[in-house]
Amino acid sequence: MLMPKRVKRRRVHRGRMKGVANKGNQVAYGEYGLVSLEPSWVTSNQIEAARIAMTRYVKRGGKVWINIFPHKPITKKPAETRMGSGKGSVEYWVAVVKPGRVMFEMAGVPEEVAREAFRLASHKLPVKCKFVKKEEGGEC
Repeated sequence: MLMPKRVKRRRVHRGRMKGVANKGNQVAYGEYGLVSLEPSWVTSNQIEAARIAMTRYVKRGGKVWINIFPHKPITKKPAETRMGSGKGSVEYWVAVVKPGRVMFEMAGVPEEVAREAFRLASHKLPVKCKFVKKEEGGEC
């Protein structure tokens, strides 16, 4: 399960997911990418489930890149606890994903295989996704 090795502040505010992704919105490493169409929190368990679904389908062929990392701690207070007495303890970690973010990339497999692998992975994620190909002759 993905989570930071060490963090300076354990508990953070929830924040907002306004606007579109400015960083990570181009296919950088591989040939194909899986792009988010909605804003959401993607948990470390969901990232891992998507990774397993992809690598199983391509039978460990090709290469997969994960471009999102769960840096944000989400806290939860125990059940049947009275209000007050501070913020709860960290329950799980999430990656904040905005529309246009390339979450996963793949290379070294045919397009149909990559498309199907990303389709299987997208069922594990809480966001609507779309398949994209790297633009030939991009920006300088």
